[in-house]
Amino acid sequence: MAITLNGGFKMPIIGLGVWRMEGKEIRNLIINAIKIGYRHFDCAADYKNEAEVGEALAEAFQSGLVKREDLFITTKLWNSDHGHVVEACKDSLKKLQLDYLDLYLVHFPVAIKHTGVGTTSSALDEDGVLDIDTTISLETTWHAMEDLVSMGLVRSIGISNYDIFLTRDCLAYSKVKPAVNQIETHPYFQRESLVKFCQKHGISVTAHTPLGGAAGNTEWFGSQSCLDDPVLKGLAEKYKKTVAQLVLRWGIQRNTVVIPKSSKIERLKENFEVFDFELTKEDMDLIKKVDRSYRTNQPAKFWGIDLYA
Repeated sequence: MAITLNGGFKMPIIGLGVWRMEGKEIRNLIINAIKIGYRHFDCAADYKNEAEVGEALAEAFQSGLVKREDLFITTKLWNSDHGHVVEACKDSLKKLQLDYLDLYLVHFPVAIKHTGVGTTSSALDEDGVLDIDTTISLETTWHAMEDLVSMGLVRSIGISNYDIFLTRDCLAYSKVKPAVNQIETHPYFQRESLVKFCQKHGISVTAHTPLGGAAGNTEWFGSQSCLDDPVLKGLAEKYKKTVAQLVLRWGIQRNTVVIPKSSKIERLKENFEVFDFELTKEDMDLIKKVDRSYRTNQPAKFWGIDLYA
């Protein structure tokens, strides 16, 4: 099952996010994910594992498990490389051992101090606050992203963690419209206005943290997962599915792409088994009521500044 992006390319509606996956486990996870049926992998320079992902993909291609054209590979420009977009993209392609990307995203709408292409550091100033570069506009960054398309390095380009204001601006100054806005959204953080705005203007929405971050964000940010919600638990029992499967199905029925991550093979299988049932309109409406406008991914913990304030 796939959605069609505004440039005509098809993007599988479920993918595997590789954030916080360690080097040694990546090979087995990616190879097994492909065997399960995953054809979409969501990467980022900042995850610091593109080289390991690249080795796994190369093995999958060389063994005949899958062809390059069968996969949809996303990676992201880190904040410190806004002034070095082409070099950063080429660095990611080299690590991933690919000739082109299916989708390249601006990871966050902020340029910070450059520390070398691909180093993906988040330099702090003397006050322990993210060292933001005020000389590079998001428009400048976007036009460099557009160059990647004309160079044939990238098929589609998009944005990530952009609100309605920034998304509107990008639509206004872009020659190549953003194909995707990747945002945190899940039942506790539904962001209906942003999702509908993007979809109205031809921008597909990818839900990162589609399960509310679960154990990972609880560990990193002390956040609460929607997977423990009694309403969602009750609905999962009704459909004889896990709460995670219910939440992913809800995301798919909103016409958002979902990219759950897991380092367990059995969870990879479970997360992919969401195409054999459908939530009723009444149950979709019921899930609307559990929204808490609750963000679980909080980089301010590391950056010394709340960019969402």
